[in-house]
Amino acid sequence: MSDLQVYNSLTRKKEIFKPLLQGKVGMYVCGVTVYDQCHVGHARVMVVFDTIYRWLQASGYDVSYVRNFTDVDDKIIQRAKLAKVDIDELTQSMIDAFHKDMDALGCLRPSLEPRATKHMPEMIAMIEALIEKGFAYVCDSGDVLYAVRKFDEYGQLSGKNIDDLESGSRVDVDHLKRDPLDFVLWKQAKPDEPSWGSPWGKGRPGWHIECSAMSCKHLGATFDIHGGGMDLKFPHHENEIAQARAANGGKFAKYWLHNGFVNINAEKMSKSLGNFFTIVEVLEKYDPEVLRMFILSTHYRSPLDYSDAALDDAKKGLDRLYESKRKLEDTSMGKLPQRFVDAMNDDFNTAEAMAVLFETCRALNKIHDETLRGEFFAMLAAFNLLNHNADVWFQGVAEDTSDIDALVQARDAAKLEKDYAKADGIRDELLAQGIVLEDTSEGTRWKKA
Repeated sequence: MSDLQVYNSLTRKKEIFKPLLQGKVGMYVCGVTVYDQCHVGHARVMVVFDTIYRWLQASGYDVSYVRNFTDVDDKIIQRAKLAKVDIDELTQSMIDAFHKDMDALGCLRPSLEPRATKHMPEMIAMIEALIEKGFAYVCDSGDVLYAVRKFDEYGQLSGKNIDDLESGSRVDVDHLKRDPLDFVLWKQAKPDEPSWGSPWGKGRPGWHIECSAMSCKHLGATFDIHGGGMDLKFPHHENEIAQARAANGGKFAKYWLHNGFVNINAEKMSKSLGNFFTIVEVLEKYDPEVLRMFILSTHYRSPLDYSDAALDDAKKGLDRLYESKRKLEDTSMGKLPQRFVDAMNDDFNTAEAMAVLFETCRALNKIHDETLRGEFFAMLAAFNLLNHNADVWFQGVAEDTSDIDALVQARDAAKLEKDYAKADGIRDELLAQGIVLEDTSEGTRWKKA
């Protein structure tokens, strides 16, 4: 068995994975801000870390997987006002929509899904510790800011130089800041906005303190893995490190894992750029397994170029796998092939592992072998793919196929009566509808062209 190696963004190299406690893993992944529907970029984060979660479990680890919800934020407040709904109503509806999307994509629920609004005492306690230790200060406005230059290791994760950051910052910075780089830990309440009591008056937390407080609350001052999208590396994750290490004295996360961007027309897909597709929109055209397949076909750290053509290719790949599946009567799992294990242990290289899956698929199409069959279904389970009945997959999962089935039966009857002209006519009629017939020893099968 090969050792699991992960690429650690903090050290910028692959390292053999050694959890803090033997047999146990603590993993925190930054979740979503619940003000709108999730897009394909969010889907990538969730599918990537779902696959990592599954692989760690398959490798024998007891995994505590924590993924948060940011449920108080400027965007949430603005969206609730625009929709004329209560903030709690908006955030709960978006959390429900998120779960619906993730369930469709085959993602396991994490061990815990903490909400920011339920962790105000932990955030306030961390801010108090930062002030006491000299890493934070209270402005005349009552806002609390983190003093970035007090933390010597600032920039270690992102590779940014603190002097370069200051020279590139805006000139017209908030005059209440002692340094242009300082960031908000606690902001004073504005009229008609949600707020919580604190030693500094009523207010609400800055975004960065939320994840530091929630991860340490549920996983401890030092834990194994912190993950998220590449866009969070700076400043969010950099600020998380500065807060948590300064407040608690722990090392915070040992391994930092970041997935690459989803690009469209050579630009990062994001809501701020307006160049995004929601998961709901994509699933109106494609089965959720197609989107999961598309995401897993590329290494998680590499850019992922989104297009209908790329999703069509993922669909064709799934068709080949389903074609093999429906030829196999026994769908029980065997052992994973070593090459697949080696690929997944090489920084969760799903692209290489997927190549092993398709090689096995091609081999099965040539020869029926019990070992290969068991390996085939074991790999599918590791990826959580091919969960549909094969015949249903080819016929269209949510489609009424009674008209097609009736024509297929009429053709079979015509063939029995040796009325081949009528049988050929029905076949041509179905082909004109994009339906391809396949005569097998088990009867006539059909699929969409």
